[in-house]
Amino acid sequence: MVFSPAMILIGLTGGVATGKSTVALMFRRLGAMVIDADRLARQVVTPGTPAWRKIRKAFGTGILNPDGTVDRCALGAVVFRDRAKRRMLENIVHPFVAREQRRLTKAATTRNPKVVVIYDVPLLFETGIDRRVDYTIVVTAAQSTQLMRLRQRNGLNRADALRRIQSQMPLDRKARRANWILDGSDSPQQLHTAVRALYKSLKRLA
Repeated sequence: MVFSPAMILIGLTGGVATGKSTVALMFRRLGAMVIDADRLARQVVTPGTPAWRKIRKAFGTGILNPDGTVDRCALGAVVFRDRAKRRMLENIVHPFVAREQRRLTKAATTRNPKVVVIYDVPLLFETGIDRRVDYTIVVTAAQSTQLMRLRQRNGLNRADALRRIQSQMPLDRKARRANWILDGSDSPQQLHTAVRALYKSLKRLA
């Protein structure tokens, strides 16, 4: 999905708690335009929006907060235990997210035709979004690192943390499909050095 002859769209993904958000922040600080699919997903389900109405109809009012906003923890508890319901949620939200991503990418390209756009998408390969980008980056980490981070960051028990990890495509499969791989287990200094070198390469491609 290239909006100008020079601009490139990079799909950034990884497993849960591999360090993908840290990598995205590093790219942003280096000058890339970063579009966060999770942030867009929160925006498109604000109360009263078409996606919000569809979610309320599909999952009931039990997944809403008192103010009408989607209770992400309650909804996550439902969809991470049921693959069919998770797919149902994805089918509701993803078209609205894709529309907003295209709008933001087009706007960024208008401002700077040679911009490097990083599209940060947890389910890049699972949802086929990799077919809409020019290149892909996968951030990996050992499963033990993912479990530790999820338990510390999200307060999950081991079973729930493992369920979150297993709800996504295995990291080794993602890595085989990637154009570039970054190790999210590296020290911040090592990771920043790798990201900086990769960004220089991407700028040459743009």
